[in-house]
This record gives sequence, C-alpha cells and structure tokens, in this order.
Amino acid sequence: MPNTPTRTPKTKAGAKAAVASKPATRAPAVRAKAKKGTAEAQPSPALNAQERQRLIEQAAYFRAERRGFAPGFEMQDWIEAEAEVLRLIGTP
Repeated sequence: MPNTPTRTPKTKAGAKAAVASKPATRAPAVRAKAKKGTAEAQPSPALNAQERQRLIEQAAYFRAERRGFAPGFEMQDWIEAEAEVLRLIGTP
C-alpha cells in the first residue's frame, strides 16, 4: 500500500461529521434525445493532393518500420499504404 498523506479534520466535530456522512452518490447520466435528422454527419473537408501524398508516405514508412526496413518490399508497402489511406479518407 503506497504511503499517501490523508487529510484529518481540525476539530472533533468535523471528524464525527466526516465519519457519519454517507458517501456521495452520482446522479444518473441523462442524454439529450436528438431529433431525427438533426445530427447528420458533416462531410470532412477534402484533402489536397499534397496532404494525401504525405499521409501515404507516412503509412508506407510505418509499414516498412514494422518489418524492420527489409529491402525489396518498398512497392508493396506503398501500394498497401495508398489503399489504406484512400479507404480511411473515403476516396475510391
């Protein structure tokens, strides 16, 4: 058990009140009900070609890193990274 400081009341009355009180209970979470059709997904802004290229480059790098940068798989890394990025951003 870690050695953590505890708070002690300054007065005896405070000590009795702290022991006698019930633990605080949380009020149940209430979710607001959305009206049908009001919570539509907003389309994300389209990525330009440079941003898309950067994402593909990073994904390809991470794929190569996972396999220890073994040579001979660069094209496979790139193709898989490109497919992954295009799938994630929703571009066919």
